[in-house]
Amino acid sequence: MTRVAVLYGGFSAEREVSLSTGQQVASALREAGFSVTPIEVTQDLPAMIAALQAAKPDVVFNALHGRFGEDGCVQGVLDWLGIPYTHSGVRASALAMDKAAAKAVFAAHGLPLAEHRVVTPEELESADPLPRPYVVKPVNEGSSVGVEILKAGDNRRAEIARRWRFGPQIMTEEYIPGRELTVAVMGDRPLAVTEIGTGHVFYDYDAKYADGGSQHTIPAVVPEDVARAAMEAALRAHEALGCRGVSRSDFRYDDTTGRLVLLEVNTQPGMTPTSLVPEQAAYCGIPFPALCAWMVQEARNGP
Repeated sequence: MTRVAVLYGGFSAEREVSLSTGQQVASALREAGFSVTPIEVTQDLPAMIAALQAAKPDVVFNALHGRFGEDGCVQGVLDWLGIPYTHSGVRASALAMDKAAAKAVFAAHGLPLAEHRVVTPEELESADPLPRPYVVKPVNEGSSVGVEILKAGDNRRAEIARRWRFGPQIMTEEYIPGRELTVAVMGDRPLAVTEIGTGHVFYDYDAKYADGGSQHTIPAVVPEDVARAAMEAALRAHEALGCRGVSRSDFRYDDTTGRLVLLEVNTQPGMTPTSLVPEQAAYCGIPFPALCAWMVQEARNGP
């Protein structure tokens, strides 16, 4: 029987999401017939390594989210230990988590992007870096942590800059009106296009994870050429970063102009009860335990 250690928890801003992901994944893997050892990760790295060495897993299912779990750090530790793991490797994880680096890769591959600029908190405090409306977001966080939208007449710019707590750089990005779309990629297969509806100003942390925070429409009710373009762009972005296993690409679609823009690629998409990847897999006829089992098998097969 294949032994799988599930790393979950961590100490990023997305710890609670990871705890939920890890619990659901562990249950699904047991249902699929694996021997599962959950390992709750804290800031104690030697303890995590000792737990892995005691468990002697054949594969690690990386259910961590955010910094240190999604940015190449834990991937490097697992490479050092010689344990295969799910999702992307060090380089793809680090690139995808760094929004500025990822956008440079996407631009080089001709993928559709919004106008953007990286600034310091001091620069944001002194002046608008882009014409309004624009989005302010951390360079190295996920799950919409720290995201703000500055529209005409909004006087919060200086306050946001002074209270910034997500590092020395800020990603500012043209705000694209319209609809939120997302596409999961499983290996070399884009699964579907989901439209995310929410009563929130945008698809923020609560909309992502709270019960009833968002409504998912699969398949998205968009023109066929837009759906095809989103699926193609998601696969191209997955390949451009060098991702493996499962990823999820997020888009904005302005249905008044037909403009489709790639926002980012998530290399550790959530596996919670409200998550998008399990929904798209189910839509394609892949039950959640089978999805998790496929991810484990992919990890065992290697890059």
